[in-house]
Amino acid sequence: MESHIIPLFLNRVSKYGNREVFRFRAEDKTYQSLSWLQLHERVETFLSSLQALGVEKDEMVGIFSQNKPQWLMADLAIMARGAVVVPFYATASLDQLRYIVKETGMKVMFAGSEEQLTTARELLDGDTTLEKIVSFDHTLSDDPRIMGFDDFMKLGASQGIKATLKDREAEYDAADLATVIYTSGTTGEPKGVMLRQDNFMYCFRIHDERLKVSSSDVSLCFLPLSHVFERMWSHYLLNQGAVNVFLENPKEVIEELPRIKPTVMCTVPRFFDKTFEGIHTEMGKWSPFKQKVFKWSVKQGMHAIEYRRRNKSLPSGLALSYRIANLLVLKKVRSVFGGNVRFFPCAGAAINTATLKFFHAVGLFVNYGYGATETTATVSCFRDDEYFFGTCGTVMPGIEVKIGENSEILIKGRTVFYGYYKKEKETAEVLKDGWFYSGDEGYLDEQNNLIMVDRIKDLMKTSVGKYVSPQKLEMLLSQDELVEQIIVVGDNRQYVSALVVPVMEKLALLAKTHNISFTKEAELVTNKEIIGLVQSRFNAMQQHITPYERVVKIALLPEPFTIESDTMTSTLKLKRNSIERTYRDLVDKMYRGTV
Repeated sequence: MESHIIPLFLNRVSKYGNREVFRFRAEDKTYQSLSWLQLHERVETFLSSLQALGVEKDEMVGIFSQNKPQWLMADLAIMARGAVVVPFYATASLDQLRYIVKETGMKVMFAGSEEQLTTARELLDGDTTLEKIVSFDHTLSDDPRIMGFDDFMKLGASQGIKATLKDREAEYDAADLATVIYTSGTTGEPKGVMLRQDNFMYCFRIHDERLKVSSSDVSLCFLPLSHVFERMWSHYLLNQGAVNVFLENPKEVIEELPRIKPTVMCTVPRFFDKTFEGIHTEMGKWSPFKQKVFKWSVKQGMHAIEYRRRNKSLPSGLALSYRIANLLVLKKVRSVFGGNVRFFPCAGAAINTATLKFFHAVGLFVNYGYGATETTATVSCFRDDEYFFGTCGTVMPGIEVKIGENSEILIKGRTVFYGYYKKEKETAEVLKDGWFYSGDEGYLDEQNNLIMVDRIKDLMKTSVGKYVSPQKLEMLLSQDELVEQIIVVGDNRQYVSALVVPVMEKLALLAKTHNISFTKEAELVTNKEIIGLVQSRFNAMQQHITPYERVVKIALLPEPFTIESDTMTSTLKLKRNSIERTYRDLVDKMYRGTV
């Protein structure tokens, strides 16, 4: 087996030749394809131009772009050059870029859109090492430090350079540093996770043992390639010979799914939360009879998954009712996702068990798992023959997990990273005797299923000395149909509170039901009667919870947490510290009783 991603790529090019490998949307909104041979040719052209640009082995090269074929071309060519890929989130701020560029000593960066180019060019005139920006969007510029992609791709030929991947094959080594991925920074300062080629290759090997992905599969690439999850998945698709379809704007995912008809696709829990909410909002508009048929059909699906998740055949009566339910409802729900999905790898945050069961009931296998950038993504995930809801699946083959002090999840294996870039102290804190100390609280059950409870750093200690898990409360209260987003606060406070982004349409309906007058929906978030009604719903949901853990007071927010406001990461996780900073005054007023 190959020990480096480039020999592996060459093997697949030889195997698949003129078959499709990438699909992308052109300016006229039609989808175009790229074959393996075409991709190979472009990666070699890219490699030649990198050499002409003076990029050397072990040099850090940035990619600051939304998803597109050029992203992975750059990724492959930079690694083929022996340089190190440093991805940036497409929504990264100038300060985030500056921090990473300065720490890595980066000289060359590839930028995507005009907006990203505008942000990045600020660094050319600042106190950083950045010398050259290449724009994927063919930007023309009078500034010699900025080069359009077409001109870049001609650079090697203009200097008589014709580099080939095959000629460099003897230089490829499993110990080569492949990438430095900076954590999204939900808490604290960003840290650059160093992954080597052998991390990549072993990741592919263990996924071969757990997943069934082949050259007949089609995947939709909509999560950011800058994140380890989508990036490793995209390289795994290359390993398997599958087709990857690039979507630049992730907000268009639902409307594009029926056009692309993927068979597999990386997802995050937020994707299912929003879809679940949308389905049930639409159902609320139906006639009572139609709603009854829908609920009956989902119920048959719920019965069916209790057999399927244990790899058992359905009893004849249930098999018949399930076939009817499938024809009436379940097949139609799956058509929203294109109708061809075999499974969805899903990770990145906690998922509501009721939501997860719903999608399994309609016939969509959401393969939920747990992982981290530091572990080259997957540590555990569902098996397709046996799995248990409420868990993150079983530990991947070749990976060891044990539970340390404070119930901390510890991980060992060849996918574990080699340290944080230029941060020896932080590395020593989390890498001990080959074990990665994840910072996550959890445990293993009797079936070797991993259950992740919370981030240890997120655990709150009230001023009366009681520990509270915010994630546990957020998962519970987010089940209320009024809740769009929620974050629990209360560290060093006398009791627990929550900031709640409501579903405004549902909040307006609640107001009308209770004859509460309002002119604009935005008024409702400060209406004391509405706040009291929401709080009473929360109180009812928390009856089984120990009193000191309960959310005692809430504030409703008029605007959602977003990537743009720096209150959400690019993988749609809430940035707890950023939210608490942003709403500190409001939280203080809650505890003073002035709001």
